[in-house]
Amino acid sequence: MKYTVPIIKGTLMTTGVALLLFFLFISSSLAAPAGGTQGQPTSTPEAYLRFEYQFFADMGPVPVPVMNEMTPEKVELGKKLYFDRRLSANNTISCATCHDPQKAFTDGKRVAEGINGQKGVRNTPSIINAAYYKELMQDGSVFSLEEQALKPIQNPIEMKQDLKELVAELKAVPEYVQAFQDAFGEEITPQNIGKALASFERTILQKDTPFDRFMAGDDNAMTQQQKWGMELFARKGRCTTCHTAPAFTDHGYDNLSVEGDDLGRFAVTGIASERGAFRTPQLRDVAKTAPYMHDGSQATLEEVIDHYDKAIHTNMFVSEDFVPLHLTGEEKAALVAFLNALSGPDIVVEPPQIP
Repeated sequence: MKYTVPIIKGTLMTTGVALLLFFLFISSSLAAPAGGTQGQPTSTPEAYLRFEYQFFADMGPVPVPVMNEMTPEKVELGKKLYFDRRLSANNTISCATCHDPQKAFTDGKRVAEGINGQKGVRNTPSIINAAYYKELMQDGSVFSLEEQALKPIQNPIEMKQDLKELVAELKAVPEYVQAFQDAFGEEITPQNIGKALASFERTILQKDTPFDRFMAGDDNAMTQQQKWGMELFARKGRCTTCHTAPAFTDHGYDNLSVEGDDLGRFAVTGIASERGAFRTPQLRDVAKTAPYMHDGSQATLEEVIDHYDKAIHTNMFVSEDFVPLHLTGEEKAALVAFLNALSGPDIVVEPPQIP
């Protein structure tokens, strides 16, 4: 098997220590027959797999903007707002309706369903680890959680709420008036509503998966099939081309030959080559967030792997990295097993008492 120094989106390991470790791993690997990518379970040493994925091991602290520092008061207020149906025009929908904690903060539907049963054109993304995205929405049209939190509230086919009316409704509730004063030292404003919701969303994190435990040194945290899938993910599967360290996303946009008329990133940038391109999603807890792709057209992870394996081009804007993989059935199963290893314990959020 040919080994190369791991490159993570242009980051080349060049330090003396890293190179020494790398060549030690090569020596130990060449002493045994190569596995995984030749159709057999991986024989790559666990230490080498950890070396290859070292930049995935720690996502680091949650990025928090200076203008909205995290406080317990903001988080608790944001949690109440997240579950409060007053945020919709007819008081029937809350953030939790579509981003349901019991469904890995998605809704399990092919496309989002908003006020009065109106259907959107895109699948509801999970908010798990959304704090790490550099841009929000599947087309990258929003640059902060604070801004993003207010978008669905105003969207005519999602919650259809006027922000001025929402502020008036909340001001009529003494508990909310006091809660905003405690959290911000100010009265209720649309901006502070967004800040509170964003603060709560920054607490929805998944960092305790079999993969993360394996990377921390537990050789038994993942099965041999999952370790093989981990090897394939970085090599023959070419998944790390886009699902890069540390959060399994390069924060980029690609057209992956999903049929439909959604303009995607092009509607934001006007760049022709980005027509039909959508953001690379992070992958922790991915096994719980079916269906998949921006339009929910893939019902299972197995279907997603088949889609990538065949790489049939249906339009002229498909990403140049979208090429056939020629995976065997066993390799596909191993990749799915690894994706399951990226899912951890359910994130439990008990609905609060709404004022």
